[in-house]
Amino acid sequence: MSNIAELIRSRADHQAILEAASRLGREQGTYPYLVGGYVRDLLLRRENHDIDLVVEGDGIAFARELGRRLGVDRIVPFEQFGTALIPLKGTQVEVATARTETYDADSRKPHVQAGTIEVDLARRDFTINALAASIHPDTFGDLVDPFRGVQDMNSGILRTPLDPDVTFSDDPLRMLRAARFAAQLGYTITPECLESITRQKKRIAIVSRERITDEIMKLLTADKPSIGFVILKETGLLALIFPELDAMSGAEVRDGQGHKDVLSHTLQVVDNAAAVSSKVELRFAALVHDIGKPRTKRYDDQRGWTFYHHEEVGRKMLHEVAQRMRLSGDLRDYLMKLTRLHLRPIALAGEGVTDSAVRRLMREAGEDVDDLMILCRADITTKQVARQARYMANFERVEVLMADVTLRDEMRAFQSPVRGDEIMAVCCIEPGPRVGRLKTTIEEAILEGQIKNTHAAALAYLHEIKDQTLSSES
Repeated sequence: MSNIAELIRSRADHQAILEAASRLGREQGTYPYLVGGYVRDLLLRRENHDIDLVVEGDGIAFARELGRRLGVDRIVPFEQFGTALIPLKGTQVEVATARTETYDADSRKPHVQAGTIEVDLARRDFTINALAASIHPDTFGDLVDPFRGVQDMNSGILRTPLDPDVTFSDDPLRMLRAARFAAQLGYTITPECLESITRQKKRIAIVSRERITDEIMKLLTADKPSIGFVILKETGLLALIFPELDAMSGAEVRDGQGHKDVLSHTLQVVDNAAAVSSKVELRFAALVHDIGKPRTKRYDDQRGWTFYHHEEVGRKMLHEVAQRMRLSGDLRDYLMKLTRLHLRPIALAGEGVTDSAVRRLMREAGEDVDDLMILCRADITTKQVARQARYMANFERVEVLMADVTLRDEMRAFQSPVRGDEIMAVCCIEPGPRVGRLKTTIEEAILEGQIKNTHAAALAYLHEIKDQTLSSES
């Protein structure tokens, strides 16, 4: 590892903040330290835009004065925990009093007492985060590493500073963080920690849904998210935090016919999507696109295993999932849309591509059509070379049509060339649902290629179908 002082000075974007904190430490006679993930990421040469400081002294008073010197009018103190946030543009600085913590059995909220930096580091989740680097001018760059965190970083090991049963019981969210760090850093969780997670897994019940969802989203940012989800599955956590995913695992064999393990397939799709897109929402869509398969699995004597309409069942399931996980409405709708549509491009590839089918798909997918195609490509996990080549060739044909900018813009802004007021005048009807149905009929005809997308053609078609359409509704 390089000299930590050199690494701290290399963060030019944080120099003003760190120099101000260093000077303040000398003036106040306190010792400020960079701690935790910031030090870890310095040593790993990873970007980290949030600064965590621990002060052997009054952390909130230190934060108030540091904030004033940095031009921040108001900090955000958390008196109960001895911490404060200094909100800065592009960077968030958290200042904490070096402390010990004790926990009640039914809460993640600690009881706090002031302590030393060594005692503070002992309460951290993993040894690789139980690191501190002094920024006091007299000891600048001195590394405090009481639990051999640097050695564990070099060995690629995730280990708790204290007994893992104590660490995970005190704050069960750390069990999810273990899976996330394993995926993000490519580290191996020690057997003792894995066994402890398995024993302690039910403690996750005291963690809020929002925090669990936040960890799942962070896990999805890993280059290979499957690593973390496999850990969650093997320790039993997945069944508790995302039962719909856990239900995907396992493969049945009947009359000599088996099917893919849906969870293994799903995690491969997530990794495939992650390899080509950093968009977390898209990776989440890959995670849930087959969520309806366990509920639709049937065995047919002629066809073997089937999952008919799993895309629609999955779409409906996501209502409940989104509510439980406290997802935003926009994310919920995005996941539901991609789940509902994820078989459509595959169906096009299988049956041959027609202009009208492509137009219809683009209209339904709207602004998410590119994400849909990435998901569908990621969903091809077959090992049969000929089959994969056939699907990919047809996908390329679909994508060529979709890449036509004129068609894309036309479909995104598409609506009937004959507007509502003209329909009412031609048909002598009042505003209401019948106007909308006539517009939809015209739009369907355009999408199917029955008529041209021009006002003249649409108006002529309206005259042709209006009497029959309206009479059929009477």
